Amino acid sequence: MAEIREECLYTKSHEWVRVEGDIAVCGIDDFAQSSAGELVFIELPELDEEVNAGDDVCVVESVKAASDVYAPVSGTVVEVNDALIDSPSNVNNACYDDGWLFKIKMNDPSELDELLSADEYADEIDE
Repeated sequence: MAEIREECLYTKSHEWVRVEGDIAVCGIDDFAQSSAGELVFIELPELDEEVNAGDDVCVVESVKAASDVYAPVSGTVVEVNDALIDSPSNVNNACYDDGWLFKIKMNDPSELDELLSADEYADEIDE
């Protein structure tokens, strides 16, 4: 069973968001990382990159395949998790903690209303 954290919001494409003021901390969730298998490479977005919700902003590669990661909200990338360049397995080991991918300063926090709650997301992946 995939770990789903109550404090996070989710996308149908398996990204999570934890809101810290006007910053959205983003990553791929436990379901996605376990489906992907062991991650071996991560291409992070550029700092100060302007992104729109739904844009592909990052790539994670496992021994199985490469997958795009999408921006769950619109805004500016203000931080990336550089530790993942040398240790992509942090996403497999702690996707909600040390395995976060990037942080976005949100343009429009109302976009969060379009994301799924933990319960809604659990129903989504159970289908």
